[in-house]
Amino acid sequence: MWRASVLTLFPEMFPGPLAYSLSGKGLRNNVWSLTTVQIRDFTTDKHRSVDDTCYGPNAGMIMKADVVDSALRYALADFAGKPHILYMSPRGVSLKQKTVHTFAQSDGIIVLCGRYEGVDDRVIEYWRESHGLLEVSVGDYILSGGEIAAFALIDACVRLLPSVVGNEVSLDCETFELDLLEFPQYTKPCVWRGKSVPEILLSGDHKRIAEWQKREAEKITELRRPDLWEAYVSGSCGNGTKK
Repeated sequence: MWRASVLTLFPEMFPGPLAYSLSGKGLRNNVWSLTTVQIRDFTTDKHRSVDDTCYGPNAGMIMKADVVDSALRYALADFAGKPHILYMSPRGVSLKQKTVHTFAQSDGIIVLCGRYEGVDDRVIEYWRESHGLLEVSVGDYILSGGEIAAFALIDACVRLLPSVVGNEVSLDCETFELDLLEFPQYTKPCVWRGKSVPEILLSGDHKRIAEWQKREAEKITELRRPDLWEAYVSGSCGNGTKK
């Protein structure tokens, strides 16, 4: 069973949104499991301090290396199999669908959620060198903590697990699976506020429909995400072809 173990100061936040929809159904059906580790449980002082002031002139508090290390060691020892160890961080590598597939095809993930100004870099460096810890970012913005990012990461992984999505064929056509943004989609009624569903979709000609969908996906990607489009036409993202 695929497993997610989350190290956090706020375990009560979980499963949160992961208890609903596809991820929640998979959780209830034992397709995957979720555990939380309270980082504060690994403090050793009477005040249960998980953070301390920064060395240097910077303001803010930093999560302590010894506390985080103990929590990570506990989570790893408790994990059956070989998990990916991840730290949600705005300085991490950008989360891509290809990476999500890698995580979903493994035994699971251990996710460290930072707070305050982050985690003492020594523990990050140690776990990166000794256990392959990977810093992961879900976007170029700052959150109050890693928990919200962890929700997004776990949900992205869980929906790729076998039997979680009812129509698994639909996964192949989604945004980022083909290195393009998704083409427009429509449902009933056929005409709404004077706007009709594109005639090609009513033709029943699957080959022509597929060609139309690809053209539309390319058009939208070029217009809205020039960075993805550049990678696509250069072939650097996997499925791209020269324009």
